[in-house]
Parts: sequence; structure tokens; C-alpha cells
Amino acid sequence: MLKRIVIAVSLLMIAGAANAADISFSSGLAQGQFKDLSKEAGAALSYKNLAPAAPLGLTGFDIGVEVTAVDINSGSAYWQAAFNGNANDVPSLLYIPKIRARKGLWFGIDIGAMYSKVPDSNIQLYGAEISKAILSGTAATPALGVRATYTRLAGLNDIDLQTVGVDASISKGIFFLTPYAGVGGVWTDSKAKGNLQRLSTLAGFPLNEQKVWQPRYFGGLEIKPFPFGRIVGEAEYMNRPVYSLKVAIGF
Repeated sequence: MLKRIVIAVSLLMIAGAANAADISFSSGLAQGQFKDLSKEAGAALSYKNLAPAAPLGLTGFDIGVEVTAVDINSGSAYWQAAFNGNANDVPSLLYIPKIRARKGLWFGIDIGAMYSKVPDSNIQLYGAEISKAILSGTAATPALGVRATYTRLAGLNDIDLQTVGVDASISKGIFFLTPYAGVGGVWTDSKAKGNLQRLSTLAGFPLNEQKVWQPRYFGGLEIKPFPFGRIVGEAEYMNRPVYSLKVAIGF
């Protein structure tokens, strides 16, 4: 089972690499287009949950690989401009492979970090999270937790973008299955620079810093097919549909 999931994650990463291209703007944007782009980029690049609400515990850890697929508005003028004006380079799904780790601490607190480098692309991403279990959960009661996250986009010459997120989630283990669901919000802060700002200014639309808040809703399922193995699938909606899959080891 785990072997099949690892193969599935690998195939998704390969598909993402095959569709990847550098983000490089061939034309400027109006402020409204820049706002729409910032919303979709924030949805794609914000920190994903991919874990139940229960804490890992002081000796617990979780390390694995994941891939996120974002259903972007590929027919829009702003995405075509972002991919150097080449409509053939704009994917319908933007794939973001990641390496991710989490560690349990005292008092129901977990911390984590994430890094991503999209193959054959200048897209890089890193981030961190901290969560606190309000209720750890028992055999009869669910777990409840809150979390704060941060991500920053790197590698691009035309945009500075970072996100800050907060959310709350609930989960309940049933044998080796743990479904979970949650709600929250993400603040995206993006600034145009380089070619994007220069071309937009030449077109008469100098771009201001864009700050956007968006609600997010997510649900997922963690499967533990054997000791130390974890598989997590998650669906999220934040302006656009987002799908994530993680394979990890831990306890």
C-alpha cells in the first residue's frame, strides 16, 4: 500500500516537473489583475495542514514528502503574463513538491518546517508552523488544535510574496484512520518588482503592494497502514481548489 502511494506521489512530482517553467513576466498587469494573481498565488503557496489536530507528543516526530496540486485560473491574462506570455507553459494544475518535518514538544505543542523547489522552475518556497492542541483527544473524544503558519516565496525576480495563516481543526482517530477538518484564514502580502513593476509602470499602471485576506476550509484523512508509516490526503478551498498528498514516517 505504502509503495503504491509513494509511486503516486513520485508520478505527481514528475508531472509537475514536466509542466514546470520559470515565472517571468512578459507584460505588465493592472492592479486588479495583480490582486487576483496574489490571491491564487497565496492559495497555492500557503502552508498546508496535512495532519490531525492531536499533538505528536514529546517523543513524536513526522518527516516526509508531499505534493500540492492547485487548480489555477490558467486561461487568465495574468497567469499567461507570468509564464512569459506563453499560453502553452501555463498548467491547469500547478504542482508544488515539498519536503516537510514536524516535531512534538511539551504541553501539546508541535513545530514544523517545509521547503520546496519546483524542478525546472525558479519557484522556491520555505515555511514554518507552530501548533497547540487545546484537547489532545481520547478514545471517546476528539482532538482540537490551533495553528499558526508562515511561508515565503523565493527565487523569483518579479514578485516578493509571503503568507501568514491561522486555523483551527478537529480530528478523531478510528483504528488506523484519522479524519480531520478545519477552518482558518490566510493573509497574503505581495509586492511587484523587476520586469513586472517596470512593464506595469510603462503601461501606466504602477503596482502597489497587495495585501489580501482569504478564508480557507480544509478536510483530510490520515492513514497509518503500519507502525511508523503515515499517508495523508487533503482537500482545501481558498479561492481555488487545492489538493495535497503526503507520505511520511514518524510516531
